[in-house]
Amino acid sequence: MKAILCKAYGPPETLVFEEVAPPVPGPGEAVIAVKAASVNFPDVLIIENKYQVKPPLPFSPGSELAGVVTTVGDGVTTFRPGDRVMAITGYGAFAEAVKTEARRLLAMPPGMDFATAAAFGLTYATSEHALVDRGALKSGETLLVLGAAGGVGLAAIEIGKILGARVIACASTDDKLAVCREHGADETINYATEDLRERIKALTGGAGADVVYDPVGGQYTELALRSIAWRGRLLVVGFAAGEIPKIPLNLTLLKGCSIVGVFWGDFTRREPQHFAEAMGRLGRWYAEGRLKPHISATFPLHRAPEALALMAARKVTGKVVLTAD
Repeated sequence: MKAILCKAYGPPETLVFEEVAPPVPGPGEAVIAVKAASVNFPDVLIIENKYQVKPPLPFSPGSELAGVVTTVGDGVTTFRPGDRVMAITGYGAFAEAVKTEARRLLAMPPGMDFATAAAFGLTYATSEHALVDRGALKSGETLLVLGAAGGVGLAAIEIGKILGARVIACASTDDKLAVCREHGADETINYATEDLRERIKALTGGAGADVVYDPVGGQYTELALRSIAWRGRLLVVGFAAGEIPKIPLNLTLLKGCSIVGVFWGDFTRREPQHFAEAMGRLGRWYAEGRLKPHISATFPLHRAPEALALMAARKVTGKVVLTAD
C-alpha cells in the first residue's frame, strides 16, 4: 500500500508518497481501508513539529478519515470487516489503509458518503464541545465566530444557530463571508476592511458578544475580548494565525468575563462517555438536516502536499478532502 510520509519536519512540499508495509491489527485494534481523509490545520502543524502531538519519524499525517473495516484484532467485538466507519486518529490518515484502536471508530450515519464522513467528526465535535460544554452558549445570546469560513468556524455557526444564538461571523474576504451566510450567519464582519471593535459595537448595540469562538489567535483575540459582553466567555480553540496572543488580564476583571480553553483531543480521552453523547447529538442533528459540512475541494491522496499548502496559506473554505481510491 502507499502512504504520504513525513520523513523530516518541514513544509508540505517535503512530504513524499511511498510504498509502505500494510498494517496488521493487534489486540483491540482494527485496520480500515481509507476511502477519504480530510485536511485540518493541525496536520500542517504536526509536519512542522509545531503541534503538541509529536509522533516518531517517519509518520503519515492526517487526523481524520472515513473508510471500510478490513480486519480486526483479538478482542474487537464492536466492529467487523465490511463496516463503514469514520475515525479521528491524530495522525496516520493520509494512507491507503490505517490501523487504529477500535474504540476510536464511529459508525457512519446512514446516508452519509465517505467524503462527508471524513469532513464531519473533528470540526463539528470540536465546535460542539466548545459551545455546549465549555462556552455554555444559551438561546438568545450573541455568538461571535472568528475565522468563521474555516471548517470549525462553519461548524460553530451551524451549531450556534441550533442552540438559538444570534451569530456574527468574521472572516477576511467577502467571498468567505458569503459562505458563512449560506450556513446561517445572521451578521458578518470583514476584519480585513472593517474595524472589528466598531462593527461588534454597532451590531450588538454596545453590549458586546456573549461568547467569542476563536480558532485564529493573533491580533484579533484581544480586540474581540475588549468587545465581549459582561460575563462573556472567550473560547480559545486554536492559533491559525500562527501567533499566540498575550492578553492583559485586567480585561477579564473589567468585563467580569472568562477565558476558556478548548482542548477537544484531551476531552475525548479523559471523558469518553461525554464524547460519545456529543457524537450522538451531532449524528441526530445531521440526520435532521441541520448540519451541512462544506467541502470546497477534493484531491487524490498523492496530492496531499497541495491540499496542505492551501490550508497553510489559509485559502481553504470549509474542508478539503483527500480521496484514496
